[in-house]
Amino acid sequence: MSSGALQSRAFTLDSFDLCPAASFDASVHIHILGICGTFMGGLAQLALAAGHRVSGCDANVYPPMSGQLEAAGVRLIEGYASDQLDLTPDLWVIGNVVTRGNPLMEAILERDLPFVSGPQWLAEHILKGRHVLGIAGTHGKTTTTAMLAAILEHARLAPGFLVGGVPTDFGVSARLGAGRHFVIEADEYDTAFFDKRSKFLHYRPRTAVLNNLEFDHADIFPDLAAIETQFHHLVRTLAAGARIIVNGRDEALARVLARGYWSEVQSFGRGEWTVDADAPHVLRYQGRSIGPLQIELPGEHNRLNALAAVAAACHVGVEPAIALEALARFGGVRRRLEVRGIAADVAVIDDFAHHPTAIRETIAGLRSRCGDARILAVLEPRSNTMKQGAVKAQLAPSLEGADRVFCYSGGIAWNIDEALASLGARATVRSDLDALIEDIALAARPGDQVLVMSNGGFGGIHTRLLDRLARQTAAA
Repeated sequence: MSSGALQSRAFTLDSFDLCPAASFDASVHIHILGICGTFMGGLAQLALAAGHRVSGCDANVYPPMSGQLEAAGVRLIEGYASDQLDLTPDLWVIGNVVTRGNPLMEAILERDLPFVSGPQWLAEHILKGRHVLGIAGTHGKTTTTAMLAAILEHARLAPGFLVGGVPTDFGVSARLGAGRHFVIEADEYDTAFFDKRSKFLHYRPRTAVLNNLEFDHADIFPDLAAIETQFHHLVRTLAAGARIIVNGRDEALARVLARGYWSEVQSFGRGEWTVDADAPHVLRYQGRSIGPLQIELPGEHNRLNALAAVAAACHVGVEPAIALEALARFGGVRRRLEVRGIAADVAVIDDFAHHPTAIRETIAGLRSRCGDARILAVLEPRSNTMKQGAVKAQLAPSLEGADRVFCYSGGIAWNIDEALASLGARATVRSDLDALIEDIALAARPGDQVLVMSNGGFGGIHTRLLDRLARQTAAA
């Protein structure tokens, strides 16, 4: 991209072809298996907006997704009983939580009824004909996707989006959008039990962001090399006119591109797009100052996320100055350093971090925000990668930046006490959640920041801990 492409240009909705309703298939009834997951729930909302009838089921119909869907008029069914065949939908859309042996799936197969994976349905019915901007990588996908959607919205491009979280700027995780652009969190997890390719291979982005790459998803990938192969497959399916926005600091991504690419490449963090390490953080393109990067989210990892979002927006004609304006107003994503409440002058903060690198960066980001205040890190090692112990050697180092560490060991087969032994008396491990909450409450002091990290609900620990702290204050 030449520097001339960064010159100011005017933006109106009239500058772009809108996606007419006629571009979608006539209304059909789809029934979604695994509908309460973030991705499949977002897909359901997009299908509704496109004029389809939607129903669905899940093992547990649970909020917040269940509330969003029921409010939208989606019929939800608890469980996977085969009598759901009586609904006679036109198509069954299958989430990747569904496995062989699932009674409803077995009945669908037995009757030879039409079914498709969620990513394939999305690609064929929502993404087709649109400029797709896909955000891939081990870390930062949700935040970067939300940032990019907010930038395009600020530039009046009315984008559609599907985010693996809820951006506070929009209040929903998915939107069809009136413009021709669609921003999607491009996950490397497998598509379905009958399609073991990564989800992102269905999306065919014209703008592909590769944020970073580490070993994760130990339940489906044997090693990092296997994940790199999936990213290579993504790269080799991109058009020559597509653009790859890649983290120039990431060695695994460098190996992916070394296997061959056929599209234009730009780098961020190192290369074309950089940001000054010292405040004020100035964004630069090819060494030329563009303007100050001002974001509420703390940490170097979030500055890199922002760089990637600016670079991707530039590919669709948004000048960097407009992107910086949007980022200065960006409200973040729920469950990313989200303050859930304060009791006894102790802040309880929620974050989705569940991989050692994300844990380390999240603690560092909070430290840059809270200064000398004590950080009490509370961790639920819930992901499949954590449960299998694939990254247990990295766990203690990732928690070094916290003043105290509290870890829940329920459901974990490997020895967490042993893995955290290097932290000494700073670490407390409990298999009983009530006991863990009691330990945290007794350890907490006024001014502390309790950072709760989990990719699940963690037994409602945030509310329970706030209640316990409040009772402690009342008793005092």
